[in-house]
Amino acid sequence: MSTHALPADELIARLGPLLAAEAAAETSGSGAEPGDLEQAVWLRLLERLSRGGPPADPPLWLRRAIRAESRRIRRTVRRETALTCEPADAGRHDPERLALVAAHRRALREAVRGLPGRCPGLLAALLSPRDPTYREIAGELGISQGSLGPERSRCLGCLRRLLAAEVAAG
Repeated sequence: MSTHALPADELIARLGPLLAAEAAAETSGSGAEPGDLEQAVWLRLLERLSRGGPPADPPLWLRRAIRAESRRIRRTVRRETALTCEPADAGRHDPERLALVAAHRRALREAVRGLPGRCPGLLAALLSPRDPTYREIAGELGISQGSLGPERSRCLGCLRRLLAAEVAAG
């Protein structure tokens, strides 16, 4: 039986199972919800019905609308990122958080000062807020730029061991 001559409520009732099946198939594995897709397509159909009546071939129109809405939802899902932690500025001015951050920085600077050899100077330069380049750091420390990477790795290893020992002792 043709669906284009049906009243809107009958058209919706007849297209419901097709929409549910198509929406489930389109959203499978996409991260989108079939219900969201169904709702978007129903809205498009109701807008269409209010503007100019039913489509000439409702099942074909429905399948095309599902595909178009599914593409739109997939694009939206790809662009959205899940909030896995607090927003960047949430708690930025929280006194407890500020005190903890300051304490961590003091502990890190103190641990860096306790390292052997050139490590305190090297890591202090790497942690500097002025963000010097490797060339600038090598010039300040009087070492070749090529030895900076291996020296940095050695110093970070020493720092890890020192901090791990402090955590275990504390």
